[in-house]
Amino acid sequence: MYGKDGVLIVAKKNVTGSIKSTESWVPVQSITNGMIVLDNNLKVTGVKITPRNIFILDADSQMGIINNLKNFYNQIDYEFWLVVADRPVDISVYMSQLQLQYNQTQSPAVRKLITEDIQKGNSFMNNNVVDTEYYILFKENDMDKIQKRIRALINALSACGLTSSQTTNEDLRIILDNFLNGGQTTDFGTVVAL
Repeated sequence: MYGKDGVLIVAKKNVTGSIKSTESWVPVQSITNGMIVLDNNLKVTGVKITPRNIFILDADSQMGIINNLKNFYNQIDYEFWLVVADRPVDISVYMSQLQLQYNQTQSPAVRKLITEDIQKGNSFMNNNVVDTEYYILFKENDMDKIQKRIRALINALSACGLTSSQTTNEDLRIILDNFLNGGQTTDFGTVVAL
């Protein structure tokens, strides 16, 4: 349950008297080597697809990519999930660099341009701008099959004109955070009631 000041987790005692926490119903054992290891030792992994705006291409190129993607999806012969996740954009380093440039510049025209960039950056930070990321995930136990599937996905997506790479631990943490928190950014403290 979400509250104004945080997440309220109500834990109840089970028959043996121990207290159940939220983590007890999430079947995740660990996140390692770009894979989520589940309690039953199945591994969830996949590829992260670099976004590409195909709508700036001519109509024939757009249809070519769309048709290639249709063929790609029809060739996958195992269960998979298409996941879209939002990741907060952190431009704090960029903002610091702009401030340093502003402090080192004497030209009023250049200072004005830098000030406009700083204002635009502050607007992004104040409006919780996010990057949208795309993933294809699957679950498997056999490490050989996992590696073959990842290579096949990366090669097939490349043939469609898309760049992809194996998921990282951080990617998978973002996906889980989005799933467990309903897509809401959780930068507040957690309230636990027992």
